[in-house]
Amino acid sequence: MVSYKELGLVNTRELFAKAITGGYAIPAYNFNNLEQMQAIIQACVETKSPVILQVSSGARKYANQTLLRYLAQGAVQYAKELGCVIPIVLHLDHGDTLELCQSCVDYGFSSVMIDGSHHAYAENVALTKQVVEYAHRHDVTVEGELGVLAGVEDEVSAETHTYTRPEEVEDFVKKTGVDSLAISIGTSHGAFKFKPGQKPQIRLDILAEIEQRIPGFPIVLHGSSSVPQEYVDLINKYGGKMEAAIGIPEEQLRAAAKSAVCKINIDSDGRLAMTAAVRKVFAEQPGEFDPRKYLGPARDLLKELYKRKNSEVLGSAGKA
Repeated sequence: MVSYKELGLVNTRELFAKAITGGYAIPAYNFNNLEQMQAIIQACVETKSPVILQVSSGARKYANQTLLRYLAQGAVQYAKELGCVIPIVLHLDHGDTLELCQSCVDYGFSSVMIDGSHHAYAENVALTKQVVEYAHRHDVTVEGELGVLAGVEDEVSAETHTYTRPEEVEDFVKKTGVDSLAISIGTSHGAFKFKPGQKPQIRLDILAEIEQRIPGFPIVLHGSSSVPQEYVDLINKYGGKMEAAIGIPEEQLRAAAKSAVCKINIDSDGRLAMTAAVRKVFAEQPGEFDPRKYLGPARDLLKELYKRKNSEVLGSAGKA
């Protein structure tokens, strides 16, 4: 077993407390490879922002759990070499079994999510409590979930939203002992969050009621990519086919970040930025075959996206 403290990582407890008091959200960016990790750390060092490095179950299978652990450990040292010590969390995104969460704790993760939202309420409570009991023995923080987000991301998919019921949150938090709670208020996974002509809208009224019931408790928003149109346009310009890709308006995310929402998950925006940059290189330089020549520009565009997110949307810039 490896403790996350040996890797130089931190858990989310203190970060979330500061974020709630300060009226901002910690960025939670998913990564699968070296270039994504480099972009995340560069962006967060340059904006002096704390960060949560997120690993999905699919990413863990793709990149290998041991390599991901060393990438996270390397991220801590990399930030120092870039000139700024920032708090870095290694977090399991959408863990769905006790065994997976235990394995991540044992491999040096400092935070895990157990998503039992697809189970009946009592089963969700029981499963989440089991994960909390194991993780807390190692000072690892735990995120639970109430409500179901629509959309598709890696191995997580649902046809429709099931909004979080505010009347359940107090009981869930009390019975499970979770450190933070992911809620469903209209955000969704993937790049196609709304239908053409449908007004993108998240239910800030549900969020406000949840805040009243569990004041000061850390809230998490999943599926919060805004799907910047300039990246969609670039992808389509250079041979892609992403008609009707629509995300969450950034002004709504900024409003949420000023509340008890202290962690906002962003994955699809990063995928769009990297794909747009790669397609542009391939279209303009069809003879290029050096991965550094197309992954490098992809990394650079991703860094600029995340710098802007930290500064203009999440409010986390300068909070490291």
